[in-house]
Amino acid sequence: MKFLDQARIFIRSGDGGAGSVSFRREKFIEFGGPDGGNGGHGGDVVAECVNGLNTLIDYRYQQHFKAKTGGHGMGKNRSGAGGPDVVLKVPIGTQIFEEDNETLLADLTAVGQRVVLAKGGNGGFGNAHFKSSTNRAPRHANPGLPGEERTLWLRLKLIADAGLIGLPNAGKSTFLAAVSAAKPKIADYPFTTLHPQLGVVSTDTREFVLADIPGLIEGAHEGSGLGDRFLGAPASMQARPIRPCATSSPLTPMGSPTSRRSSPSTRPTC
Repeated sequence: MKFLDQARIFIRSGDGGAGSVSFRREKFIEFGGPDGGNGGHGGDVVAECVNGLNTLIDYRYQQHFKAKTGGHGMGKNRSGAGGPDVVLKVPIGTQIFEEDNETLLADLTAVGQRVVLAKGGNGGFGNAHFKSSTNRAPRHANPGLPGEERTLWLRLKLIADAGLIGLPNAGKSTFLAAVSAAKPKIADYPFTTLHPQLGVVSTDTREFVLADIPGLIEGAHEGSGLGDRFLGAPASMQARPIRPCATSSPLTPMGSPTSRRSSPSTRPTC
């Protein structure tokens, strides 16, 4: 199963609506006075954590999200309508970073959690707002404030309940295929697993998702092999990562006499 755990998006909130310059003009009514309404509030851009998602694949095909402008004010003291919000639905465990991909803005860890990423502009005042005892007929109104725009990074840190981390050809994919219905690619050469693979493990009392993380080698933090970017996922898993053994039996503990006597030729592949 391939999934997208990182995405770059551009967002822009809506501008505020402009205020109206209007005067009450009605037959047989003298000194109608100003009646220009205020502009509406621009739409916000909101991120919401929802259930049922486990990938950011939706943001691979659409990266630009723009909220609508608030309605303009009108005569008869009619205010403009507020612009609708744009809601970005993300899975549990999504982190939102600034454009530098280092400054954390939000960490969504619970269903229903919401955060405003870009606030819409306020609507401008109509001329009815400016009337006073000394200014009986104001002939000006305020324009709406502009919205915010920014570039953000979405990063999914939680993809499974437990993870398999180890060297290439340590038997991680073999272990995943043995305990779940997943069918990862298994071969006798390193780096067979290029993307994290997921499988559902069923026990007597519960089910949990197990992830097979691509193999790590010395110097992975410097870019050797496939690098260490995949470690962002198991860093926040609810269970401790499992270290599969490098012996013919994936259930033999590391460091046991059996594992020390094992021949390198009997190591399972992944």
